[in-house]
Amino acid sequence: MPSRLSTPPASARSARDDERAEKTSEILKKIRTLEIKTRGLVEAAFAGNYHSVFKGRGMNFEDVREYQPGDEIRTIDWNVTARLGTAFVKKFTEERELTVMLVVDVSASGNFGSTTQSKRELAAEVACLLAFSAIRNNDKVGLLLFTDRVELFIPPKKGRSHTLRIIREILFFEPQGRGTEPGLALDYLNKIVTRRAVVFFISDFQAPDFSRALAVSGRRHDFIAIQIQDERERSLPNVGIITLEDAETGEQIEINTADRKTRTVFTDLVTGFETELSRTLRRNNVDTITLQTGRDYLPPLRSFFKQRERRLGVR
Repeated sequence: MPSRLSTPPASARSARDDERAEKTSEILKKIRTLEIKTRGLVEAAFAGNYHSVFKGRGMNFEDVREYQPGDEIRTIDWNVTARLGTAFVKKFTEERELTVMLVVDVSASGNFGSTTQSKRELAAEVACLLAFSAIRNNDKVGLLLFTDRVELFIPPKKGRSHTLRIIREILFFEPQGRGTEPGLALDYLNKIVTRRAVVFFISDFQAPDFSRALAVSGRRHDFIAIQIQDERERSLPNVGIITLEDAETGEQIEINTADRKTRTVFTDLVTGFETELSRTLRRNNVDTITLQTGRDYLPPLRSFFKQRERRLGVR
């Protein structure tokens, strides 16, 4: 009885192999182009004492030594002290290695862009810049992609091949969901990443309230929110009657942009949303960087690091 599975013709296999090789070549080319482009940006954006602008680095236990006047009582090792009959204190060394987590929103709203660049493309490029900065500084880097679900989690690790995998996923991952649930992503992060990390949360933040989960993440990690904006989502042009569609739900609405009152209401809604988001982030001690499609993202990034250096008294 002949098998119902048959070997495809050599020509079909060859065509598929060629297509796979072409796609792989395209991915590698894009990653290489981005690496070349961001190399100079990494040097410019993260020049100087990179690690010192991130608070909350851990301390590694190194050894014990005999207690000396002026030592912190909290550092006394009571087990060793009891065993030897003399007070000993623990010695620690500063942990120089950072764990960087890139949490990137890949929901459908990121596909919008009124310039030559979509919000997702800008988010991807900035995330790749941060990933290259991590590898340059010999830090661990991990990735969490989310929509209305956790789409992908890659645990933090070191190494060039690991970092290149992260960059490939950022650039080419195809999400299953369309909505945005930052709270769900943060709940997952809070459970899975137990040690303190530097978290770059990249999103347009067009989402339901996530303040509860953010409160936990803000305490546990050094949390930086990177908000991706597009000018056309902040103000309406006067172009007559247009149809707006919600990329995540498919819901459509027809509005007359020639009506000044309509444009004012739209602007007021956006302003109210941004004010509430800013209040939520500030309340949880989260630093924020705002980037806009079609504009150079390096000046805001550089400004963020310089301000942080001044605030933390870094020299």
